[in-house]
Amino acid sequence: MANPKQCRGRTSRRSLRGASAVLALAVVLAMGAVTTQSAQAQTFTVLYSFTWGSDGAYPYAGLVTDTDGDLYGTTANSGASNYRVVFKLDSGGTETVLHSFTGSSDGGYPYAGLVRDTAGALYGTAAYGGASNYGVVFKVDSGGTETVLYNFTRGTTDGWNPLGGLVRDTLGNLYGTTSGCGSSNYGTVFEVDTGGTETVLHSFTRLDGANPVYAGLLMDQKGNLYGVTSEGGTFSQGVVYKLSKGGTFKVLHSFTGGTTDRVLPLRNSDYGQEHLSLWHYLEMRRLQRGDCVEGEQQRH
Repeated sequence: MANPKQCRGRTSRRSLRGASAVLALAVVLAMGAVTTQSAQAQTFTVLYSFTWGSDGAYPYAGLVTDTDGDLYGTTANSGASNYRVVFKLDSGGTETVLHSFTGSSDGGYPYAGLVRDTAGALYGTAAYGGASNYGVVFKVDSGGTETVLYNFTRGTTDGWNPLGGLVRDTLGNLYGTTSGCGSSNYGTVFEVDTGGTETVLHSFTRLDGANPVYAGLLMDQKGNLYGVTSEGGTFSQGVVYKLSKGGTFKVLHSFTGGTTDRVLPLRNSDYGQEHLSLWHYLEMRRLQRGDCVEGEQQRH
C-alpha cells in the first residue's frame, strides 16, 4: 500500500513538529504547602523521550490513564513500520508499544488520542489504512490485540479520514467525526455501535460547518454532542455546534475571522492553523470539489 503522502501524485508533506527538538511526555507535580498567600511550587519531570524509532515519535494528542497511573497514547510519526503506534508508559517510566500500525488492514496514522473502557481496552481512530485505505475505528484490548471495528469507504454515506478522537457512551457506542466526504463532501459526525455498525448522525453542508479536521467531540450527561469545524458557517471561518441525542443539529457560533473571535478552529482546543499539514489542506480542498464517490474502493 502506498504512503498517503504519495496520494494523487503529491509528494510534499510537512512533518508534525513539537515545540522543541526533543519530544517527550511530561507531568507537572505539585509540591509544597498550599496557602492562600503563595502559589504551589512545581517540578517539571520528563517521563519519557521518544527516539524516532520503533517506539514512535511526535506524540500529537493527549493521554488517558488507568487506576495504576499508567499512561496511554498515540504517536503521529515513526513506529516499526513507520505508520505510528499506540503506546503505554508505566508509572516507572517504561514505554511499551501496544500496537505498531502497518498502514494496511489495521490502519495507519492515528493522530488523535484514545478512550479507555473499564476492562482496559483502548479505542481510537486511524486516518488512513483499513480495507479501503480511508481510515478505521480501532480497538486495542488489554492484551495488546488490535481489532478494526469499522473501515471507512470514502463514500457519500460514511465519510473518510477520521482525524479526531472518539467519545464513548455508557452503552459502549463510539462517536467521532470524519474530515471529509459524507452526503455533501464536507465531513460527518458518526456513531459506531458495539456491533461495528456505523451510522452517520450528521453530514456537514458547509453552511452549517465544514471539515472537522482534528476536532473530536464532547458529550454531556444527556448524550448531546459538541464540536467544532475548521471551515464553513455563516462567514466560512468555522463553527461551534451541538448535536442533540435526538439528532437535532444546531450551530452555536459561527466564527467571523475578525479580531474578537479568531478563525479556523481545528480542534476543540483551537490547536492552530500551522498544524494542518499541506497534504491535509490540499485533500480537504479536493474533497470540496466533489471527489467523494459512493462505495469507491480506489487506493492511494
